Amino acid sequence: MSNSSDSSQVPFAPHPVTAAEVIPGDLIALTPADAERACWYVVTHTLPETPETIRVTLRPPLGGTDHDEVLGRDRRVISGCRRLDVGAVPRLVSDDLASVEFREGDRVSSLRVVDPGADEVSYVRRWGVWHRDLDGGSGDDVLTDAEVRGWGGSGAGSEMPGAGARGGAETPGAGVGGGGEFVVRHHPRPERIAAASGPRRVVVTGLGAVTPLGVGVDELWRGLLDGRHGIRELEGEEFAELPVRVAGTVPVDPAELLPRAAARRMNRAAQFAVLAAREAWDDAGFVAGGTRESGLDPERVGVSLGAILGDASVLVGGDRKLRDKGPRGVSPLTTPMTVPSQAASQVSLDLHITGEARTVTAACASGTEAIGAAIDRIRYGRVDIALAGGAEAVVTPAIMASFAAMRALSTRGLADGSSPSRPFGTDRDGFVNGEGAGVLVLEAEEHARARGARIYCEAAGWGLSADAHHMAAPDPSGAGVALAVRRAVRDAGGHVSDVVHVNAHATATVEGDLAEAGALRAVFGRRNVPVTAIKGHLGHLQGAAGGVEAVATVLALHHGVVPATLGAAGELDDSIGLDVVMGVARELPWGEDGTGDLALSNSFGFGGHNAVLALRRVG
Repeated sequence: MSNSSDSSQVPFAPHPVTAAEVIPGDLIALTPADAERACWYVVTHTLPETPETIRVTLRPPLGGTDHDEVLGRDRRVISGCRRLDVGAVPRLVSDDLASVEFREGDRVSSLRVVDPGADEVSYVRRWGVWHRDLDGGSGDDVLTDAEVRGWGGSGAGSEMPGAGARGGAETPGAGVGGGGEFVVRHHPRPERIAAASGPRRVVVTGLGAVTPLGVGVDELWRGLLDGRHGIRELEGEEFAELPVRVAGTVPVDPAELLPRAAARRMNRAAQFAVLAAREAWDDAGFVAGGTRESGLDPERVGVSLGAILGDASVLVGGDRKLRDKGPRGVSPLTTPMTVPSQAASQVSLDLHITGEARTVTAACASGTEAIGAAIDRIRYGRVDIALAGGAEAVVTPAIMASFAAMRALSTRGLADGSSPSRPFGTDRDGFVNGEGAGVLVLEAEEHARARGARIYCEAAGWGLSADAHHMAAPDPSGAGVALAVRRAVRDAGGHVSDVVHVNAHATATVEGDLAEAGALRAVFGRRNVPVTAIKGHLGHLQGAAGGVEAVATVLALHHGVVPATLGAAGELDDSIGLDVVMGVARELPWGEDGTGDLALSNSFGFGGHNAVLALRRVG
């Protein structure tokens, strides 16, 4: 509904006149009190009733029904000093909502038609309740079906928050002088028209992980639910003089789980990646060995992995051999095993994937950005299947010493048996360096359903942004993080009100945790969205963090359970201001009014790289 005439630019100068002076087109209020609360009518017709009275027909200026008032000729009314085109003021009646069968996506609007300056107020139905702002954070602007039904008809006893430009909450449909202050309309959701072509829906069909909690997704998930951590004391003389000697290390040698000849040609990060990719491939229902054994066209399958350095130890080892033994002591494999792209290339070699093998390097956001890039490659038909995630192995003396020099690492040891990594905790003092790999099998939905695959969830969207703030420190305002979160939700075709869980980046640095928490508060407002952070269990896996945390987020959606945040139990920093899951795992409240279907996995990196993955539950 819109204003019935273009009178908004005419000066508004209320002043008293007699009823005998009004003519059709005048905008009047019957009493000074009505004028004060912006209750005006357009005079559509006048007729002498008796020698002393006039019958005046009135209609709300933004449209409505007519009603008559018999006024004494000397009766004082308030003129708004505006003349409206009576023919342009529509006749409107409120819809009777009592018998309407509400559906998701329906909209109900209310306009306080007696107020020329009123704005239409709309609520949209989503998840069984009505939201005034689907992308806002106010939990107060959510109403039930029963409350909305009360707006139709007489509207007696119902209130509509913020209905109108002035005067605050009012009563939709309640009669004033018989004319009705509000017009309430029901707008059914538009019918969807299937596009002839467009982006394909992408789903997750397989998971693989190698983490400090062990080899395999089961080890990861059990460890998260049991509240265990995989942070260990670093052994070896090369670590002896370091100020920090704890890290999240994988508890087995990955080379022992691979054929010896193949393992010798892979760096440690690539070994992690191949093991995680093989598990994900098998979990997706494909045949061991690769694309040809599974009857797939290898050109329609891709690899997309994130890494910062991959495995820094190869280059360090090559330099040491050069100094100790000269040029002849350096292995010819040093260069191909040093490049960050080795993990992606080794996965493509291992599974005979020829569609593409890309590597994304975006600091600690690398794994999440690699997954997002793979989503788009499938969406737009470049490939049908992709193995996506991240792999990293940078627990080396030089990297540890550098992080320690930055004062970024936690100096807390393992003596008390608890995790030294304490995301969102009051006593957090830095992150714990870690290693591992996490890989998802992403697949075009029609491809997955055609082969009868088990679907974990939809890889619905992703968002990127850059802080442009500092080479290492996060923007304390959290503006870039909030932008990436909103973009991910929008890319997923959803709204902020759809988000039911966030797997936070939360490295346990004071500045980083506060910036992320502030961004999430800005996006979600007063909505209590369950947040967890798993770096207390694993440490910070660098370029692999996004891949492993995406695996955990998929499992949380699939099982409807959010693992508790380890390390901050009972000592949550009050300034965080989020609904952090602590102590024990929490079930996601499927089926209750107001619940949604999106979960987010956040990753942020040095230099201001922000990446957020949006996953949608498949019903």
